Amino acid sequence: MLIFILTLGVFSIINTEMGVIGILPLIAGTYGVNISTAGLLVSLFALAVAISGPTLPLLLSRFNRKYIMIVVLAAFCICNTISAFATDFTIVLITRVLPAFLHPVYVSLAFAVAASSVPKADMPKAAAKVMVGVSAGMVLGVPVVSYIASLTSLEIAMLFFAFVNGVVLVATIFLIPSMPVKERLSYGTQLRILKEKNVWLAIIAVIFLNGGVFGVYSYLADYLERVTHYSAEFISIALLVYGLANIAGNIIAGKLLSSRAISVVTVFPLALIGVYCLMFFLGDMPLSMAAIVLVWGILGGLNGNITQYWITLSAPHVPDFANALFLVATNLGTCIAAAFCGYFIDNMGIACVVFGGMIFLAFSFVFINAGAKKQQKNINNILEKVV
Repeated sequence: MLIFILTLGVFSIINTEMGVIGILPLIAGTYGVNISTAGLLVSLFALAVAISGPTLPLLLSRFNRKYIMIVVLAAFCICNTISAFATDFTIVLITRVLPAFLHPVYVSLAFAVAASSVPKADMPKAAAKVMVGVSAGMVLGVPVVSYIASLTSLEIAMLFFAFVNGVVLVATIFLIPSMPVKERLSYGTQLRILKEKNVWLAIIAVIFLNGGVFGVYSYLADYLERVTHYSAEFISIALLVYGLANIAGNIIAGKLLSSRAISVVTVFPLALIGVYCLMFFLGDMPLSMAAIVLVWGILGGLNGNITQYWITLSAPHVPDFANALFLVATNLGTCIAAAFCGYFIDNMGIACVVFGGMIFLAFSFVFINAGAKKQQKNINNILEKVV
C-alpha cells in the first residue's frame, strides 16, 4: 500500500508537469496568448525543478517524511485548483511555477521511502514500481488530460491535476504512517559525497545515458511524420505504444537490476545503439518502425530505472540527496541532448537525429565502465549487510 500510494503520488506530480502539454493550444486560445507564451507553463516548470533539485531535498532531509509529503501534495492541490479557475494567464503561470520547486522534494522522497520499506536486496524492485508512476505521468497524462478537455472544458481538465493530488493527499494523511528521520545526516555529510570520484562518474554517465534516450525521443513525432510518413493518427498510436512499452520496461527493470545489475547497465547503451542503427536503416519502413518503437519503448523504461539506480548506488548512505542528484542529472542530460540532436537535424536532416543519440550513448558506456568496479563493491556491501 505504501509503495502504491508513492507511485500514485509521483504520477500526480509528473502529471501536473507533463499533462498540460496536451492542452497548450486550448490554454493559448482561452487566455489570448501565443503558443510559445503558453509553452512557458512547461519550460518554467522544468526550470524551477532544475533550480530546486540540488537544494530543497537536502534542506528538508531532516524533517518527518510524511509531513513533507503532505505539504508538497497540499501545495500542488491548492495551486492547481487556483490555476483552474484563474482568469489571467499570469496567475496560471505563477501557480504552476510555485509548486514546481517542490517537485524534486516529493519525487526524491518517494524513491528513498520506497527503497527503505523493503529489504535492501529488493530496493531496485521497489524503485521500479515508483518509476511506473513517472512513466505513466509522462506518457499517459498528456492524452488523458487532452481527452478530458475535449469532452468537458479547460477548467475541468486542469482540475483533474488537483483531483489526483487531492486523492493522494488524503491517502497520505490516513494510510501512511509517520516517518521521522531515524538518522539525521548533517548537510556537510551529504554534500561530502560530491568529493567522491565515483559519484561524479555516475552523474556524468547518467547525463549522457538519459540524453541518449530523450535527445532522440524529443523528435520522435517529427521523425515518424517526415521519415516513416505516418499519419497524425498513427503517430499518436505509436507514441502511446512507446509509453505503454515504457511502463513494461519499468517492470522488467526491477527484476533485472535485482539479479544482474552491472551486466544490465553495461550492456544497455550498446543495445540502444543497436536499436538506433536499425532505426537509421529501416526507419522509412512503417512495419519495421512500429517494431522499433515497441523495443525502444521497453528500453526507455529500463533507462529510467537504470539512471536512478546507478546514481543512488554510488551514494547509498544519502538516498534523499542522491535521488535529488538523479533528477538534476536526467533533466540536464535531456536539455543538452535535445539541443545536440537538433544540430544534427539542422545540418544533416531528421533521419540523422539518431547519430546524436549514439554519441551520447557511447560516452555513457565509457563512464559506466569507469565506475563499474566501485559500483560492484557497493552492491556487495549492501548484500553483506542483508546477510
